[in-house]
Amino acid sequence: MPGIRSWRSLCVALCMIVAGPSPVWAQAEPLRLLAAGSLTQAMGEVAAAFAGTPGGQQVATGFGPSGLLRERIERGEARADVFFSASLEHATRLEQAGRAVAPAVVFVRNRLCLLVRPGLTVTPSAVLDTLLDPVVRLGTSTPRADPSGDYAWALFARAEAVRPGSRAMLEGKALQLVGGPSSATPPAGIGAVGWHFREGRADVFLGYCTSGAQAAREVPGITVQDLPPSLAVGADYGMALLSARPEAVRLALFALSPAGQTILARHGFAPVTQIADTP
Repeated sequence: MPGIRSWRSLCVALCMIVAGPSPVWAQAEPLRLLAAGSLTQAMGEVAAAFAGTPGGQQVATGFGPSGLLRERIERGEARADVFFSASLEHATRLEQAGRAVAPAVVFVRNRLCLLVRPGLTVTPSAVLDTLLDPVVRLGTSTPRADPSGDYAWALFARAEAVRPGSRAMLEGKALQLVGGPSSATPPAGIGAVGWHFREGRADVFLGYCTSGAQAAREVPGITVQDLPPSLAVGADYGMALLSARPEAVRLALFALSPAGQTILARHGFAPVTQIADTP
């Protein structure tokens, strides 16, 4: 199974943490979780469920573009005990920088979908034609700051192999609407992608399938289109344990447990560990 070697390394590291001397933590200091914006609802539920487990505690959560969160952690502007990124790369970079106390691992998976505004129909065979159509406004996240943007750019590279010249055209027309340091903030009660559709700023948007499901609930008529195999891009979400606090270790393990993976699967993510069948 992909990633099992990393999980074994993680388990060895966690066993060493648990077996070592227990540092004294201020009782008033909350457990801190930072996670990708696409995980807001799912990890909010995971944190709440963890708080109700034996040995669990309340978790202070913060969400945003993974690349920007990673940079804030590196600069010391944000503190976290566990970091859940929409890309394994950002979790691994914290490990390589000596910020993590255990190996970074993939803890869940997502994939890219085409989100389509109300009133516009896109068939699977016409996805690339639609993306390249000069009158179709294509929205994306911001590459480097937000992994969703990096995944969109990876799709552009795949499009080049299908139709030479596509990559430059798509990179040139893409509207980087969300996930950047200066991106507009949506009002309360609606996600960024749904908000931009509602305001008429994009005809289609390359984003996570999970984000598309949320946008479709917020803005009736939005559809979520699977990408053809030639353009399909997957997303490995990475976890970095940044603290040796026993509570942080338990939270990391809870995210990988059947209970945690079941919550993530309920929000549309693909689990990476086995979960029990539900009746």
